Amino acid sequence: MPAYDKADLERRMHGAVESLKGDLGGLRTGRASTSLLDPVTVEVYGAHMPLNQVATVSVPEPRMISVQVWDKTNVGPVEKAIRSAGLGLNPINDGNTLRLPIPDLTEERRKELAKLAGQYSEKAKVAVRNVRRDGMDALKTDEKKGVFSEDERKRHETEVQKLTDATIADIDQVADAKEKEILGK
Repeated sequence: MPAYDKADLERRMHGAVESLKGDLGGLRTGRASTSLLDPVTVEVYGAHMPLNQVATVSVPEPRMISVQVWDKTNVGPVEKAIRSAGLGLNPINDGNTLRLPIPDLTEERRKELAKLAGQYSEKAKVAVRNVRRDGMDALKTDEKKGVFSEDERKRHETEVQKLTDATIADIDQVADAKEKEILGK
């Protein structure tokens, strides 16, 4: 069986892009977004649970996030989890609902977030390049085993390189859009 699997390489490269989108979704821009609270886990019922499994998160206004806690006894732990998540958000407790006003970002904080977005995109590019390297190694192994001729190996290497280039272009596009959003351009 050949070591080279184009579908697996595509899946792994696509996974790097999706991971980047998840990382960037957690970066706070000037606007409210439910994805800001995705990394928050709450300790309830003796277990750590994602916030979206104990409450409904919505955005009623562009600069406000609303967290409707289903079980009134969990309001305290949810509020504590949001405060300690390091997102710079201060929940306002209205009984069953927590309101999270989104403060303006300072210019300095915007630059820090843009730099962080760049680091996330670089991490994703490194992951994609590692997948490319694995693919190229698999092709060389298959050629040595006699699965592919040299010409076939070179043709497949070109495919892998095109896939890599397209994925890195996707990463750049996603990261550029997030940087513009952060910097308010």
